[in-house]
Amino acid sequence: MMLQAAFDAFNTQDFSKARELFEILSDQNNPTALSSLGYLYQQGLGVEKSPQQAYEYYTRAADLEEPTALFNLALMYADGIVITHDQFKTHELLIRSAVLNFPQAQYEAALSLERGLGCVQNFSEAAFWYEEAAKRGHAGAFNNLGVLFKEGHGVIQDYSKAFICFSRGAKLDIAESQYNLGLMYDQGFGCDANHDVALEWCRKAAYNGHEKAKTIIQGLQEEGKIVW
Repeated sequence: MMLQAAFDAFNTQDFSKARELFEILSDQNNPTALSSLGYLYQQGLGVEKSPQQAYEYYTRAADLEEPTALFNLALMYADGIVITHDQFKTHELLIRSAVLNFPQAQYEAALSLERGLGCVQNFSEAAFWYEEAAKRGHAGAFNNLGVLFKEGHGVIQDYSKAFICFSRGAKLDIAESQYNLGLMYDQGFGCDANHDVALEWCRKAAYNGHEKAKTIIQGLQEEGKIVW
């Protein structure tokens, strides 16, 4: 199968061969090949880097509803690369990709809905897309969904669900989730209060670069209450 051969070449970093095979398939309007060519031009792999060429290939693939191309094209509109920055177009493309079960697009669509970027702010729709992304293993989605459950934004406030979400994110090494899980243990929200466990999660968050957690740990050290 030519498409598999193209990906095999890509995975062994034979980008020139991958490009040749993707180009043959692109002449047949293969959406995956078109999207892959867009990526090669965007990154300059086996070809001279060309955002314009990337945009053109992504556009052709997006017209065929290829989810990765829709997502990458959305990012180009968000960043104003080649085309004029357009947050509304970004959101439209993210939703189209999200509907096709692309986890990162589901997460980014949720973010835009939560913040009202390129769309009307809608916490309940944001929760829906965070949950869809989380179902597909997107680590950051667990944290953001947990925040919505903790605050009761767009969903019924539920500390138990927030605790579960933060736990999943924390185990996937998301610093923000580790910090939030520490707060849940500290306050006894969705779990039995346990200050030792709270401190341990705060330590992990600090180790992973969470600024507020680092400040808390540093303060406790300076007060002589803990040794790192």
